[in-house]
Amino acid sequence: MEAPTRYDYSAIIDRPPLVFPGAAKVALWLIVNVEHYEYLPRPHPQRDPWPARPHPDVVNYARRDYGNRVGLWRMLDLLDRYELKATISINAAVLDHYPHIAEALAARPVDFMGHGVYNTRYVAGLDVDAERELIDDVQQTVLRRTGRPVTGWLGPSLTTTPATPDLIAEAGVSYLADFLHDDEPCPLRVRTGRLVSMPYSLALNDSPLIGRMQHSAATFARVVTDQFDVLYDEGRHRPKVLAVCLHPYAVNAPSRQEALERTLRYVVEQPDVWVATGTEIATIGADAWWGGTSTEEQR
Repeated sequence: MEAPTRYDYSAIIDRPPLVFPGAAKVALWLIVNVEHYEYLPRPHPQRDPWPARPHPDVVNYARRDYGNRVGLWRMLDLLDRYELKATISINAAVLDHYPHIAEALAARPVDFMGHGVYNTRYVAGLDVDAERELIDDVQQTVLRRTGRPVTGWLGPSLTTTPATPDLIAEAGVSYLADFLHDDEPCPLRVRTGRLVSMPYSLALNDSPLIGRMQHSAATFARVVTDQFDVLYDEGRHRPKVLAVCLHPYAVNAPSRQEALERTLRYVVEQPDVWVATGTEIATIGADAWWGGTSTEEQR
């Protein structure tokens, strides 16, 4: 099934405005990507996770490993001090390799968005049965290690297949973040159940901006606050979602931590900002689109 058949065109100006708790103008969705990259990843016919150097690529592996050893703990301290909810986009293998991380995440007000098993094992190219097995593996691992369900899904390293929406809806997952086509939660067509597309962002994503494009932390902070200012102004009439996508190996380096803290403080100190998990935002989106009617009735 081709991507356009998953949803209908909908001009944002033609929809009833979303209603967030407290009449908030902006919902701040903080996504913390907690990932595990394999030292010697399995060969993949479509993509090499370390194309720049012969394997093992010690430099790139170690740079990512910094996130779990150091950066994540700075991130959690920041979330704690400002009492911020967040969504954890989790490579499930992290929870088995590092039980200390599993315990720390389970102790905080986060929800979990499945992000594959490893960030070096892609969904692209899997057949339906193999992808279904991978989704189940992620769900079972997260539940076993944290006591909480996987409520959202983001493809590992942003990979997907034509079957992904159907499979995660079948598995009881309520939202998918692989479609980057809106500023609000929107419905996706699936074979069974309901599935909400959540507005994950590459524009406010530290990995490409700081990592691949080599922008400074100050530039990343400015991009986030500029986007917030526009959405906040528009939010007087139509509330929207500010999705800030963070990777502890990148944005939580010592030279970048202060810029991240300053940015988040700027956003949360404004009135009428709702700091929410992906599950909370997706629930409001689902209610706005479907209300009490079934998926088939909405089609």
